[in-house]
Amino acid sequence: MTLEELVGTNMTHNKMDSASDALEALVVAAQRQDCLTVGVYESAKLMNVDPDSVVLCVLATDEEDEGDIALQIHFTLLQAFCCDNGINIVRVAGMRRLGQLLGEPAVAVDDNGNEPRDLHCILVTNSPCQTLSSDALHHVSSYCEESRGNNQWVPCLALHQR
Repeated sequence: MTLEELVGTNMTHNKMDSASDALEALVVAAQRQDCLTVGVYESAKLMNVDPDSVVLCVLATDEEDEGDIALQIHFTLLQAFCCDNGINIVRVAGMRRLGQLLGEPAVAVDDNGNEPRDLHCILVTNSPCQTLSSDALHHVSSYCEESRGNNQWVPCLALHQR
């Protein structure tokens, strides 16, 4: 391995780690400001009605979801819609961490019989009254733009357990 390859690899990992941290901060901030739409079906409904309010689409999976053909078809359709409407997209591995960030229970059904929300698709939106503006959003958007410049149209990030 050459020095250029080694330095380039470290820089790529550092960018991915900082983008992952920024995405975590963005998701938490957006949830606090009620600027999140969670769930594949709910996300599709919102994008059909008001695509201009969506600033980021997060598609999350783990290894056990890779064989879910229906989910992959939904992802393909959501990605196509986002590309057509200029919405940044990022694929994320680490559903458990995403659930922690959103305060989702770690169990399949809680004490009240409620099932956890579908975290496979999360939209970060701007409300008509208040624009979500943060360094985290800018950082994630820049990462997506840079990835598109490198012909990676849907960048992938990993959220790590803490």
